[in-house]
Amino acid sequence: MSNDLKILCGDAIQKMREFNSRSVDLIIADPPYNLGKDYGNGSDSKSFEEYIQFTKEWTKEATRILKKSGTIYVFMGFRFISYLYQILEKENSLNFVNWICWHYTQGIGKKKGFSPRHDDILMFTNSENFTFNLDSIRVPQKYYRSRNNMRGANPGDVWGFSHIHYCQDNRQDHPTQKPEGLIERMVLVSSNEGDLVVDPFSGSGTTLRVCQQLNRNGIGIELNEDYVKMTSKRLSEKFTGFDSIDPRMERVPNDLNDVGIREEYLANHLEWFLKNHNGAKDVFFAEVEKKYGTRLKHSSKLSNNKSLFDE
Repeated sequence: MSNDLKILCGDAIQKMREFNSRSVDLIIADPPYNLGKDYGNGSDSKSFEEYIQFTKEWTKEATRILKKSGTIYVFMGFRFISYLYQILEKENSLNFVNWICWHYTQGIGKKKGFSPRHDDILMFTNSENFTFNLDSIRVPQKYYRSRNNMRGANPGDVWGFSHIHYCQDNRQDHPTQKPEGLIERMVLVSSNEGDLVVDPFSGSGTTLRVCQQLNRNGIGIELNEDYVKMTSKRLSEKFTGFDSIDPRMERVPNDLNDVGIREEYLANHLEWFLKNHNGAKDVFFAEVEKKYGTRLKHSSKLSNNKSLFDE
C-alpha cells in the first residue's frame, strides 16, 4: 500500500486552520514545553500567559480537525500538564482515556531532589467510540498459561523506551527527538492503514517516518525550515528497523514446555512483536536458545511451520 506523506513549513495553528473539520484520524503532538530549549525559532520561551493562550489556540484547532472516532496524544512537561489536561477536557470537551508515563533509563541528574526519569503523555479522544487496535500493540506474556491470550498482554500505561542517545545512528540534530518505537505504539493502536495522522510540531520527523513504514498517510507541520529539510532527508533514507523498542517485546514466555505449543508460539513471535525491529531479533533468538535449547533460523520471513527451526 502506498501512502501520502507531507511536511509543511509554517505555524501549527495557521496550518491547521487550512484543514477540513473532522478530517484527521490521529494527532500526535509534541509541542514545546516552554522550558527555554533552543528550537531555532524562540517558540519555547513564552510568558506563562502567552503559553496558556498558545495551548488553547492550537488544541482548539486540533479538536476541530479530529474525527469523532479520532484520538490525540500530547506530550507535555510537568509544569504545564495540569493546565493542558483542563484545556483538553473542559474547554475542548474531549474524552479522557489515559495519562501515560514514558519511563526512560537516563535523564538529567540532580543533587537536590530526585532526577527526572519520565515524560507524561495525555491521551484523549473525540468520543467514547474510538479506534483502539489492542492486538497490534500487545506485549509478550511472562508465562505460558492455557488461559492466557498468547497474542500478548495489554502493555499498560507505563511505557519503557530508551532515549535516542547522541551516539545512535538514527540520532537527528534536534534537542527532543522521540523514539520511533514510542510513536509506533500510538500509530498502531489508534489508527488503521490508510488513515491520516497529523503531527502539528513535527520536529525531527519521527511521526512521519513511522507513518511511512506502517502505511499511514501523514502530515507534519514544522516552523523551523532546517527541521523540514531534515525530515525530508530522513524520509528518503533506507529503512532497516525502528530505532527503539519496549524491552518486553524481546522476552520469551516461561513454561512453554509442550513442544507443539512452543513451536506454534515461536513461529508467530517475530511477526507479532518484532516485525519492524530487526535489531531486537538476535536478543530474542538468544533467549529462546537459553530457555529451551531450541535454535531458530535467522530469517526475516517466518511462517507457522517447522522451517523456522534449525535441524
